[in-house]
Amino acid sequence: MDYHYILGGILASSLVFVFVLYGSAAKKKAKGSIHAESNGGIVRTSENGNFPQGSTDIIIVGAGVAGAALAYTLGKDGRRVHVIERDLTEPDRIVGELLQPGGYLKLIELGLEDCVDEIDAQRVFGYALYKDGKNTKLSYPLKKFDSDVAGRSFHNGRFIQRMREKASSLPNVKLKQGTVTSLLEEDGIIKGVNYKTKSGQELTAKAPLTIVCDGCFSNLRRSLCNPKVDVPSHFVGLVLENCNLPYANHGHVILADPSPILFYPISSTEIRCLVDVPGQKLPSLGNGDMANYLKTVVAPQVPPELRSSFIAAVDKGNIRSMPNRSMPASPYPTPGALLMGDAFNMRHPLTGGGMTVALSDIVLLRDLLKPLDDLHCASALCKYLESFYTLRKPVASTINTLAGALYKVFCASPDPASKEMRQACFDYLSLGGVFSDGPIALLSGLNPRPLSLVLHFFAVAIYGVGRLLIPFPSPKRMWIGARLISGASGIIFPIIKAEGVRQMFFPVTVPAYYRTPPSQFT
Repeated sequence: MDYHYILGGILASSLVFVFVLYGSAAKKKAKGSIHAESNGGIVRTSENGNFPQGSTDIIIVGAGVAGAALAYTLGKDGRRVHVIERDLTEPDRIVGELLQPGGYLKLIELGLEDCVDEIDAQRVFGYALYKDGKNTKLSYPLKKFDSDVAGRSFHNGRFIQRMREKASSLPNVKLKQGTVTSLLEEDGIIKGVNYKTKSGQELTAKAPLTIVCDGCFSNLRRSLCNPKVDVPSHFVGLVLENCNLPYANHGHVILADPSPILFYPISSTEIRCLVDVPGQKLPSLGNGDMANYLKTVVAPQVPPELRSSFIAAVDKGNIRSMPNRSMPASPYPTPGALLMGDAFNMRHPLTGGGMTVALSDIVLLRDLLKPLDDLHCASALCKYLESFYTLRKPVASTINTLAGALYKVFCASPDPASKEMRQACFDYLSLGGVFSDGPIALLSGLNPRPLSLVLHFFAVAIYGVGRLLIPFPSPKRMWIGARLISGASGIIFPIIKAEGVRQMFFPVTVPAYYRTPPSQFT
């Protein structure tokens, strides 16, 4: 047994008393939104926003959620933005379909909230959690927010197209289809990109700042960060039709064996099902192994109300898969370039926090760039933007850590301590009140605070130990309880270490936290 994990668990557990005394921190109310009109038409490419060569302020590589939102945000601030996207047709993905309430608040802050209109997006008010035939409803703590504030679920491609349309409606945003092949470097400074057009023509685009947002499969990130990508599992995706979720307008999480199953609406007539399959290898789709796995292993664990629709979706055959990747943010500060979105930082998609992190990063970057009139001094700009990496940490790391920790807790295990932790988590959340509001506020991005995360995580562990020791502790139960605390520490502390303890909990001690705009830029 790792005794340093036990000691760490005991120290962290003592903080739970602070949580008991003072409860959860108050959530900040959403700020007023800035509205902007969308052109509502087809995404325009090079015909929109043509401006002379050399007059571009910022190049953005990729026009997914992060790239399109960033293009609109910086364009609205008057920047001349050139976006290069590999494929401008509507994406068809099985992830990036659930925007948490915290992400929706950021969407409002960016003036992009109308991008969830006219795409049959569904409001989401919380989760239903299922385990061993029992279930509990966990609502988002939304009482202090306007009635419009809730989660949103939708077809990812429709949402991205709406944001592309909005970005391309600005005259100073140029959106082109092309594949960026490399970053253009001169004397250690990124000056722009080399890219190929759809017709195969090789071109160069230059700007004082290049922001890479080319997604989870980025081929440019290696020169800008230390990419430690982990693939703990895959999502297998299905669409269920003509059925209703047991709890309307809620995501459903089934604590199945070997790992969770998710259901959530993506339109008024469709429900997305994501089956998590642990490990690097999937049952074969081609020879029917996957369909057999879904019918024999997964279907019996699906709630009865959804089982027949689930089997019908399997029989229909439109089964998709996607690797679940996680990657801590580990940037190399590089003059002239910046990483954003999934190219920069990923977490397990179980909690649906990816878009919330990306939109939060965009709000932060917008505010950092706003006072700058000139972006041409690359070294000074790079030093100033180091503050971005520090300022984003508390929010991003909280969401990242929660995703990784919850996934490990929610996966089935033959180990008695892991079983107790999983059951304790379900029962703790079922208590309601502060016991569910606090964790769900973290999950939803409404209160992404690192200390609150640690307090609740170890509160669950202590609750599990208490269940073991009351009313009659035995040596075996005490041993399982000690292993439960050790296991909980072994789950969360390595994730926190990878995220950066100092940046996550004590960002004010990092010198970059206090960087101010260089005088020559203002």
